[in-house]
Amino acid sequence: MRRVAATLVSCLALAACSSSAKPLGGDAFVRAFHSVRPSVVLFTMKIPSDDPKKKGEWDDGYGSGIVVASGAWGTQILTVEHVIHDARQLRATMREKIVAGARVVAVDVKKDLALVEASTPDMPVATLGSARDIEPGTAIGVAGFPIPDAFADEGLGVATSVYAGRVSSVRKDTLELDLSIIPGESGGPVFDAATGSVVGVAESRFEEEKAIGFAIPIDVAEAFLKGRMHN
Repeated sequence: MRRVAATLVSCLALAACSSSAKPLGGDAFVRAFHSVRPSVVLFTMKIPSDDPKKKGEWDDGYGSGIVVASGAWGTQILTVEHVIHDARQLRATMREKIVAGARVVAVDVKKDLALVEASTPDMPVATLGSARDIEPGTAIGVAGFPIPDAFADEGLGVATSVYAGRVSSVRKDTLELDLSIIPGESGGPVFDAATGSVVGVAESRFEEEKAIGFAIPIDVAEAFLKGRMHN
């Protein structure tokens, strides 16, 4: 089976999105999502069209990211390389409403990872955990911005969506998930449902079996970030 990257250009169907803030109560998953949500980023950009009839033209592109460092100097965001590959007019929406221009500062095409920087200061930073002890069956959540153009077309605004699932298998340099990575979610956090710590970066899904998703273990991403993050 061929894996297809979940970036997106446009889509007709709508997906369920998270509701506005409510009391957290005793639901551990809701608390976990609440802790990671402020650090989830929406990327918008122009990407080369893959339609042969539109050769040389540019389409709208989208993806998600994770704030990994921030301060008075600005903000650094982890994402997957295929989201921002050949992108123009890259912009980052933080906290669902703060929009800023962004630039790519480092990439690893083989590992499909990228580090992006924006000048916006003092954004909430995600807590990075570890996937080393993750076992199949571990409850996780995926947060991001699936098909944001479809939500915009319906006048539904910008809001981080969250989906609950489990790790299906721990494979070589990847976590197999029992839920799809929807176009637009790629680059967003896969987080531990109990703690909210980020254990992976949403990456892709099978083209033939869309219910199976994949994430890059956060330990692989941290090795990529070493020496590249702003102190």
